[in-house]
Amino acid sequence: MEDQPNTGGALSDTGSDTLRQPVAGDTLPSGHMVPQSIGRYRALTARHLDEIPQLGKLSADDQFAMRVVSSVLPFRSNRYVIENLIDWDRVPDDPLYQITFPQREMLRDEDFARMADLVARDATTGEINEAANEIRVGLNPHPAGQRELNIPESDEGVLEGLQHKYRETVLFFPSHGQTCHAYCTFCFRWAQFVGDKDLKIVAKEETGLHQYLAAHPDVSDLLVTGGDPMIMKASSMERFLRPFIDDPSLGHIQDIRIGTKSLTFWPHRFVNDEDADDMLRLLEDLTEAGKHVAIMAHFNHWQELETEVAREAIRRLRNTGAVIRCQAPLLAHINDSSDVWSRMWREQVRLGMIPYYMFVERDTGARHYFEVPLERAWEIFAGALNQVSGLGRTVRGPSMSATPGKVEVLGVQEVHGEKVFVLRFLQGRNPDWVGRPFFAKFDPAATWFDHLEPAFGESKFFFEDDFRGMLKGTAMADAV
Repeated sequence: MEDQPNTGGALSDTGSDTLRQPVAGDTLPSGHMVPQSIGRYRALTARHLDEIPQLGKLSADDQFAMRVVSSVLPFRSNRYVIENLIDWDRVPDDPLYQITFPQREMLRDEDFARMADLVARDATTGEINEAANEIRVGLNPHPAGQRELNIPESDEGVLEGLQHKYRETVLFFPSHGQTCHAYCTFCFRWAQFVGDKDLKIVAKEETGLHQYLAAHPDVSDLLVTGGDPMIMKASSMERFLRPFIDDPSLGHIQDIRIGTKSLTFWPHRFVNDEDADDMLRLLEDLTEAGKHVAIMAHFNHWQELETEVAREAIRRLRNTGAVIRCQAPLLAHINDSSDVWSRMWREQVRLGMIPYYMFVERDTGARHYFEVPLERAWEIFAGALNQVSGLGRTVRGPSMSATPGKVEVLGVQEVHGEKVFVLRFLQGRNPDWVGRPFFAKFDPAATWFDHLEPAFGESKFFFEDDFRGMLKGTAMADAV
């Protein structure tokens, strides 16, 4: 059963000088009121589309298309998103509507036609699932070698639920955190949510994590990811994070990152949920023990930062000593504008958060709907960066989380008479690659690293021989 947050009554005293807060309904020193809860969290899935009255604004064709697309790509939302984040008078152009509700063009024409026929004639669940699974296989469910290259092994075998791509950082996928308060239509981990056990990356228990980290003293960073770990109860999070305070064999883990979209999709997690204070105390205990706690917050648009409960959640998290770093992909139909990004970065800085990454939309799922050419991505990034102060220029990008590593587009330049992309690794499977500039032929249609070729007549990029050596004996030996 899913580990759902249990939303209760008024916000209680946390028992901490740092975290002590007034109850819901009281007035803060800023003059704003502590937000009231909107009730217990309840997920709305594809089975509940008919229960969302706002969808009555859509045409019958659009409502049918939504049912068709959600039979392939996962859909999940909740009352907070529907009632507080989406401007239904702007649908379908509202960015938060695009982020959360399936659109007809998110499936290729032939795939949409196939599924539409099945849905229209009330095909059996088995028929629909079989066709959907065949389509999903063609959507690159695990990009960048996540399954083939990133999952480590121990003497006991493969450590499911862990990924170790970069030397200093291990990713952990706790079993109770492999869903979200709502799903993003562009999510690169959509395969976690479609109910196919063969596609999931999940750890059933935390013992393997602690044993693996204890045996790898060169690892300094743990990234807890999903899904969304913040959908877990605080007691579940406590079980695998408390040892980083108490166990000397894990002392080399200095940085604990928690990836989450909850500040957008359910900020009540940190304000009104029954165990909100318990979660905050755990984070405070980690920071007081000398750990750097980074909340890796996923914000795609400044509209997500406008509600009072979101701002209160941000304030409460920051009071624990945790740092909130903000990252998001660049997406057509949602935020492909310098003005959107610069406004978002300025607001993040004003609220005490750190702009961290602008990503390029990954080559998975509905990427054809969201992708932006790399040249345009760089122009949007540069145009946004020059509108903010130095405090907002902490952000890096546009960055592609490709199979060899995180590759940043530094710009488009003419070098020796040839127009080229200037690139560098921000992270690499070999740390020696990091920071070294290299060049690719300019291609106005390129949207991903795999579309690029070496510039200046070179037959390969500088890292390719090394990378091929890493791939020997794997299913991806022909990847480069």
